[in-house]
Amino acid sequence: MLQRTYDNKKAVSSYFHACQHGHAQFIVKGIHYGDRMQLLALKIDVDTLRGSREGVPRLVEILQQYGAQATFLFSLGPDHTGRALKRVFRPGFLKKVSRTSVLEHYGIQTLLYGTLLPGPDIGRKAAKQLKAVAEAGFEVGIHCWDHIRWQDGVTHADETWTLQEIQRAQKRFKELFGVEAHTHGAAGWQMNTHALRQWNDLSFSYASDCRGTHPFLPVVKGELLSCPQYPTTLPTFDELIGVDGLTQDTAVDHLLGLTAQEQPHGHVFTLHAELEGMKLLPQFETLLKGWIAQGWKLVSMHELVEAHRDLTLPRHEFLQGTVAGRSGTLSIQGPAFPPTLHLTPPSGIAHAYT
Repeated sequence: MLQRTYDNKKAVSSYFHACQHGHAQFIVKGIHYGDRMQLLALKIDVDTLRGSREGVPRLVEILQQYGAQATFLFSLGPDHTGRALKRVFRPGFLKKVSRTSVLEHYGIQTLLYGTLLPGPDIGRKAAKQLKAVAEAGFEVGIHCWDHIRWQDGVTHADETWTLQEIQRAQKRFKELFGVEAHTHGAAGWQMNTHALRQWNDLSFSYASDCRGTHPFLPVVKGELLSCPQYPTTLPTFDELIGVDGLTQDTAVDHLLGLTAQEQPHGHVFTLHAELEGMKLLPQFETLLKGWIAQGWKLVSMHELVEAHRDLTLPRHEFLQGTVAGRSGTLSIQGPAFPPTLHLTPPSGIAHAYT
């Protein structure tokens, strides 16, 4: 739905890859950032019942220990994690599963939900743990109703299907927290045009539905949308572990290397309750210590958004593309609309920017 055909698809892919790895520099017309904005927002995706019950409380505890803020985005309906097995024929899926120890992270019971075992209702069975997050002073928002259903179905879904999934999640969110949700972070970074339009209609403060390099206002097939997107700017642990020889520990060093340089618009790091809240908790703690030592203030998405409140955000295409270490396609921040980027391409690929 969101995919756009370009004459030179390699140019778009190379641009995004270069931005992600620090090779591309951009100047955004109308924005003056001044001194370095040392804000790094932590976005926590909660996908499963186990992650909600076990990973979330551990993350709350460690964040409080280091005086860090974060935004928790919850899956609020049935846990159908086991249905992800149908992705077995997706290019790169088996390779990702084998190098990230899915069974260790999720557990056999979770991997049977929705297949041999009925999918438990996360919002009902983990209500206590979800409510405790908001009570502890952390920002909360919507990840989805049914994680597997959204991630595998939304890209080609029609408006009726899309609105039904959003309304289910909204209703459950209000039941749990007593207020309307004001933000959304897409499961698997999967979106469609109908959902993006909904954020306008619902007057969401912002959304974080894609991968990219800096905050922007989305443009879909020439349609200008008003809900700001604050994309995930850093690779996730599961995209790094097992790639180019990286281990759980050296992935921490790699991430700290990416955040060692100035980034005037801040960073967004996405973590998962099922990974960093459980087996990878020691590595996440090391990462927190490293970011604090680098001078980053660890904040919620709301705090990052507020820091940009008086700035005029640039417009960028909202596209489908690929990200290293993740199977299939997902939503990404595309070129500026209209073009306002001054790129410094790395040696040897200058032709990709023309």
